[in-house]
Amino acid sequence: MERPRSKRPVSTRPAEREIRAGLIGFGTIGTGVVKLLQRRRAAIDAMLGARLRLVRIADLDTKRDRGVRLPKGMLVPDARRVYEADDVDVVIELMGGYEPARRFVLGAIGRGKSIVTANKALLAVHGREIFGAAARQRVDIGFEASVGGGIPIVRVLRDGVVADRTVAVRGIVNGTCNYILSKMSAEGAQFEDVLLEAQTRGLAEADPSFDIDGIDSAHKLVILTALAFGVELHLEDVHTEGIRHVAQMDVGYARELGYEIKLLAIGSMCGDDVAVRVHPTLVPAAHVLAGVRGAFNAIYVEGEALGSSMYYGLGAGMMPTATAVVADLIEIARNRLQDTSARVPPLGIPALRRPKRVPMGDLRTAYYLRIMVRDRPGVLGNIASILGRHGISIATVIQKERSAGGTVPVVIRTHEARERDLQRALDRIGRLVGTQSPPVCLRIADDLGGA
Repeated sequence: MERPRSKRPVSTRPAEREIRAGLIGFGTIGTGVVKLLQRRRAAIDAMLGARLRLVRIADLDTKRDRGVRLPKGMLVPDARRVYEADDVDVVIELMGGYEPARRFVLGAIGRGKSIVTANKALLAVHGREIFGAAARQRVDIGFEASVGGGIPIVRVLRDGVVADRTVAVRGIVNGTCNYILSKMSAEGAQFEDVLLEAQTRGLAEADPSFDIDGIDSAHKLVILTALAFGVELHLEDVHTEGIRHVAQMDVGYARELGYEIKLLAIGSMCGDDVAVRVHPTLVPAAHVLAGVRGAFNAIYVEGEALGSSMYYGLGAGMMPTATAVVADLIEIARNRLQDTSARVPPLGIPALRRPKRVPMGDLRTAYYLRIMVRDRPGVLGNIASILGRHGISIATVIQKERSAGGTVPVVIRTHEARERDLQRALDRIGRLVGTQSPPVCLRIADDLGGA
């Protein structure tokens, strides 16, 4: 007699779910993302309760050894094979720049794919179009890595302080400039020499203009003010100055006056209006921002209820930035698994308002001035007279070097004055007989808040 066969138990375990990502741009940050996803694969899957897999990478250079092993056929030269692919749920854009990054991102969104990007330039200039497309398609955009590298400042502003009214954001948001200014301060080095060293070490681009001219910081400030104040700014709204004109003697004189020079991005609310600026600034030596060295970033957030809080960390580099990218990818994967994509708009609110901008000329602050003059009697008196006629009073004067008819620096620290008046005075001073070059003007920040 045949024995009855035992029935195999029917599995009640659901089929394993999977989120598939595609990467466009396999440079430094892209390589870090791949390394982190490979290293943390088991932990990420455990967090999600599903598989998160990188299935395709696009980069024009398919031959260079990045130090990571990839399955055969994963790396392709055509970005369309990532953003048009049916087996890609999330597109990670790390190629940078405006075009073709904008076209690729919009192409992916149009096909219902969520986006992770570190491209601050793209979002600062084309954010309205990209965020609008994402809202219509009900997909997520993760952009934590676009500001502050590995510092989670986007999450802080969008989620962490959302109950408060943020009235100011200010800080160091460009690691290249901070590295240059830190080296100039610590070692007495000249700007050109430190820039060359930064380029040799890979901390500055071959063309460093975006960094040292303040444009990168302005891109980031546009994003920060959107998150902090719910306003839409254009890049041209941000008063932007870089650090090319900061000489070693300025660093030394600033220290003598009790300050360190930092490139700051500053956004503040003035009633319902917004003031935004990027420029090198004299920061009191006792303030914590003065001690931020190297490629580190530090961002102060000031709220009506919370007061001042600071967020500090590496603002650039392969692994810090990759950490922010992968964190966004995990959050988006979780949303797609739970079918809750776009439950919170990328900027925390459905729509931004276009604010009235406070003119730079209305700024009131103290100033550091360095004026190169011919060493002869009466020049300092003429300078003081011009400043006085424009309502600008002098707090301190430094004039050490003497050169018997040669060129010497006159360094002046003013009391608080209005920017418009100061610039008019400098225009007159620059046309004085005896003035050898345009005056250097740096703003002083004695009201940064915090410690």
